[in-house]
Amino acid sequence: MAAQSDAFMRNSPAFEAEVHDRLIAARASCQGKIVFTTSFGLEDQALTSLIAAAGSATDIVFATLDTGRLFPEVYDLWAQTEARYGIIIRGYAPKADDVEQFVRDQGINGFRTSPEARKRCCSVRKLLPLERALRDASGWMTGLRADQSQARAETQFIQPDPERKLLKISPLYDWSRERTLDFARRHKVPLNPLHERGFVSIGCAPCTRAVMPGEPERAGRWWWEQDAAKECGLHVGSDGRLVRDAKMQAAS
Repeated sequence: MAAQSDAFMRNSPAFEAEVHDRLIAARASCQGKIVFTTSFGLEDQALTSLIAAAGSATDIVFATLDTGRLFPEVYDLWAQTEARYGIIIRGYAPKADDVEQFVRDQGINGFRTSPEARKRCCSVRKLLPLERALRDASGWMTGLRADQSQARAETQFIQPDPERKLLKISPLYDWSRERTLDFARRHKVPLNPLHERGFVSIGCAPCTRAVMPGEPERAGRWWWEQDAAKECGLHVGSDGRLVRDAKMQAAS
């Protein structure tokens, strides 16, 4: 694996080598397990490739939240990614009792009735499984980019997540979508074919549509809601902000 990492470094532009260094730094910053939760989007696929190239020096656990309502293309890409990089991606599904109760209360597509109902669906299908995925972890790695939306503009490389009591790590925080896509193409990273059909940010199938020309990246997520942030809750604290300012965290 070390030889693979050295070869990658020699054949990569400086910004890719920088991410390699960030992965090593993230490993040094965390005393225990680091879990990378992937949704198999562009950023997560690029980061998977970078982690695999870094080899055993990072020792990162791969995980995904299998909501039960993902696109078929996502499951195909899951299998393709494991085969390409020789990794195991642990799936965390919602508990059957929780889903059954939600459907009894709201209906199978009841998440469209109100923002509150949709957030409850996200909680059942994503937030509770995330708690299990991050159990005993000291670091949570994500593919967040600061320019994905205004709400994510405060994303940094490493910052504390006080509510989960771990470090949140976003090695691609300062990459643009164009840079990420260029990396993926040059390294032949397997990508979701839905990207070519205008699906920029891909979540659950009933909650994702293609993005129209001129729309922001996340316009296709929960498009029937008026809230500009429109987040599922994975990256939102109890104060309603995606990323708490470092000074505010220090003062809290």
